[in-house]
Amino acid sequence: MIGLSRTSLAEVEERFNAVAGSADLGTLADELFAIADLLDREHGLRRALSDPARPAEQKAQTVRGLLSGKVSEPAIATAEAAVSAKWSRAGDLSDVLERLGVVAAVGEAEAQGKLDDVEDELFRFGRIIAGNPELRRALTDAAAPEDGKRQLLRDLLDGKVAPTTLRLVTQLVLHPRGRSLESGLEEYGQLVAQQRQRLVAVVRSAVELSEEQKRRLAAWLKSSYGRDVHLNVEVDPRVLGGFSVRIGDEIIDTTIVGRIEEVRRRLAG
Repeated sequence: MIGLSRTSLAEVEERFNAVAGSADLGTLADELFAIADLLDREHGLRRALSDPARPAEQKAQTVRGLLSGKVSEPAIATAEAAVSAKWSRAGDLSDVLERLGVVAAVGEAEAQGKLDDVEDELFRFGRIIAGNPELRRALTDAAAPEDGKRQLLRDLLDGKVAPTTLRLVTQLVLHPRGRSLESGLEEYGQLVAQQRQRLVAVVRSAVELSEEQKRRLAAWLKSSYGRDVHLNVEVDPRVLGGFSVRIGDEIIDTTIVGRIEEVRRRLAG
């Protein structure tokens, strides 16, 4: 979902917002994911629907004829808007539908008062995957049947996380779309944060931070960046004291390891 045209994305989001208010957001999320998955499988269809030389009205009619009676009207209207917009590459069409599927799922979580839970659970599941190679292999094995992966996720997460978290993790596991599971979870986490207009900071610390330390760090980051910041804290004894904060590509490193590395770089220079 990198590199989408801002103008085209804004056009499609405007149409999505207009129809999502009357939709069952969980169902809408599943439908948009399914349409994106269909376009990923059917390369010829995706090329035809993203072809800028074809009239937008013609492409919209094709989508309506293809999806009518199979998905809800809000899903069809969103797909019509997506194929009517202009994209720099065919894959952008699937990207924008997946993105709006995540937004719909996030809207459901917000309505249920579980948005904070979803942010935290996506991050924690990413850490679990990173620390459990056997589980990671089971979920990312391209030869493994989808039903088996789906059932494994239900056994692991159903009833233990928000329904939206299970929906998003399942989508990523079954349809990675060229991403690693870890990068997909991070990408979805960023989208969740964007819906609340706040940044995500990944904090690595040698010890668990107290609630007061987290509050003070979040307040300091907010004053520095001018936006609310959600903290995902990862305890890592390798940092040897202090902490590091990563927001996007920017890193604030106060760890002992970081200071040692800085000294080494200066000596080498």
